[in-house]
Amino acid sequence: MENRIQNSRIAELIQNRPVGLPGQAAIQPNEFQSVLQDRLKISGHAQTRLQSRNIELDKAQWDRVMQGVEKAATKGAKESLVMVDDVALIVSVKNRTLITAVEQGALKENVFTNIDSAVIV
Repeated sequence: MENRIQNSRIAELIQNRPVGLPGQAAIQPNEFQSVLQDRLKISGHAQTRLQSRNIELDKAQWDRVMQGVEKAATKGAKESLVMVDDVALIVSVKNRTLITAVEQGALKENVFTNIDSAVIV
């Protein structure tokens, strides 16, 4: 299986240490990767954007993104703009796929098309 996660912070977590919060059982690196891939696929375009723009989201931020995707799904959304902190993500809600990512510095005067909803998490 192809390694879909190219985000350097996530790759570091996967390779070097278990992920978990104090007082919680840690998620082992290989489990974290499978959990994220089961919940949200990352398109090749999105991988490139995450890398080239040095966008790194931690587990808590990815969890918030998924909460936003779930909320959008319950409202019938198909393509959503999901804002998490200073990052804008375009997500195919139907396919559970991250399409692209833009950081705050590049958001000025940008227009997002082909979306039917926006979620701020």
